[in-house]
Amino acid sequence: MRTYHLEHPGSIDGITLRDTPGPPDPGPHDIVVRIHAVSLNKRDLLILDGTYPLKAAPGVTPVSDGAGEVVAVGEQVTRFRAGDRVTSTYFPRWLDGRITPALIDQPGATLPGMLAEYVRLDETAAVAVPDHLTWEEAACLPCAGVTAWNALTGAEPVLPGETVLTLGTGALALFAVQFAKTLGARVVATTSSPEKAERLKSLGADHVLNYTENPAWSAAVRELTGGRGADLVVETGGPDTIEQSVRATALYGRIALVAANSPHKDTLQITTDALASSLLTMRRLFVGSRTHFEQMNRAISLHGIRPVIDRVFPYDDTRAAYRHYASGAAFGKVVIRVA
Repeated sequence: MRTYHLEHPGSIDGITLRDTPGPPDPGPHDIVVRIHAVSLNKRDLLILDGTYPLKAAPGVTPVSDGAGEVVAVGEQVTRFRAGDRVTSTYFPRWLDGRITPALIDQPGATLPGMLAEYVRLDETAAVAVPDHLTWEEAACLPCAGVTAWNALTGAEPVLPGETVLTLGTGALALFAVQFAKTLGARVVATTSSPEKAERLKSLGADHVLNYTENPAWSAAVRELTGGRGADLVVETGGPDTIEQSVRATALYGRIALVAANSPHKDTLQITTDALASSLLTMRRLFVGSRTHFEQMNRAISLHGIRPVIDRVFPYDDTRAAYRHYASGAAFGKVVIRVA
């Protein structure tokens, strides 16, 4: 079988395709999955350039998010059978509850990833794919989808009638728009162009603010909410946007801090003036558990939600897919079709 490996970190050209023995045989509790599609996330670029918090294993197979068909199962497997459609989980050992240091291993970093024609997974490290999704759509769920779902439903869940603020048009923000509308919330989104604004509205955003024309967009958020502010901010800009997010948040609002880094700033800076009249709660989160994933999939199935895909690349053009994703031009997920 053909498998990609991160041979030389620091460059997209360091991702190489090898012929390797396979498909693998399943252990007693394993499933073997023929991968049909994978999708890229920001963490894949951070792992590539060596700035991700987890150090990648030498020559690791990249990418955390993949979807495929079960082709073999171990003798003690009970969760799946041959022919089932599954996706990987971001944290294979985090099944429920709070994450602990013992559970932080991830595919594409410390564990072999999904950018291969076949992978072997413990049966507990996979979830069933919603029936209405294509392989390409299913491959978009494990990281961005679960993170957005956790941001909206973890800790203090969004309630109908509340206002959710999303930032930009990254895949996670787009999931957050779709999920927030499903939960009955009003959505205010930010973007940089009229074209993207129209696409956000087509996904359900009630109001879209252009942050290039209005850098102090927090005032506009307050104006749109009658002075109240957003009940929840899905903070994906990190150091670049945190000050405005705090100013846009309601008195007892909350911020789901997804991104804490930026190529422009190395610290999160919030002025005392922004915090002076706020009693907000900020929650740092990192994707979610298998239970979060399964809850999200039930909502996706019930409401017929489909991930937004920007472009699909063939397996042999994996480096081109990485380059397109790294350019920042994508609106939605960048997917690689494996089979």
